[in-house]
Amino acid sequence: MTRRRPPTRRRTRRPSRRQRRRDTQLLALATAAGVSLAMTVVNWLLAHGWVLIVGLVLALLAGAGWLYHRQQRAQREAVRAQGLSYGLPQLDALHHSQFEDAVRDLMRRDGCQDAQRVGGRGDLGADVKATDPYGRRWVIQCKHRRNGARGSAVGTPDLQVLNGTARQVHGADIAVIVTNGRVTGPAVAFAKQQRLHLVDREALAMWASGSRPLWELLRAVPPPRRPTPSS
Repeated sequence: MTRRRPPTRRRTRRPSRRQRRRDTQLLALATAAGVSLAMTVVNWLLAHGWVLIVGLVLALLAGAGWLYHRQQRAQREAVRAQGLSYGLPQLDALHHSQFEDAVRDLMRRDGCQDAQRVGGRGDLGADVKATDPYGRRWVIQCKHRRNGARGSAVGTPDLQVLNGTARQVHGADIAVIVTNGRVTGPAVAFAKQQRLHLVDREALAMWASGSRPLWELLRAVPPPRRPTPSS
């Protein structure tokens, strides 16, 4: 029986003393070149101080301009949100992604400053998320129908998706489906059973017109997490 010889280990070749010395010299030269370049730049700037002043002024002007435009945009959005309203024909004519944007903007109008649209692939049943002024977390699924009330009705399977993810995945206090169309009878019963909220075409018309915030139009919403202004 023959014995196998253990595999021979390859010895790592260490750099020679001459190679290490050469690497050290190259590093020293690179460092010296960098220091020399930096000193040249500094000396040039000291000799041409006006360049620093002009650069500083331009930077301040650019920063002030950026801040001004940001404030103006925030003011325009605030004014737009205060008077925002939609009619049903407007909502019917939207693309489904624009419909989600409209729902987000309506939540912002009602005081949900952090409202954002998150719809898309892998949204797990959430198209819009928002926190209302009373600390309650809203998770909204949007169902846009191009033909409005004549389009296909929202059914129980649509609500099952929201029911399976709104609270467990997204941490919702209030889970809502908003549609510009119809809702089937079984879906209405399922929503009541599972404590889901439905905004059908009629409720959407009231909400989008600016009559009242959504939480004043829905029944049996959870109590505020924060004290109300009247308390």
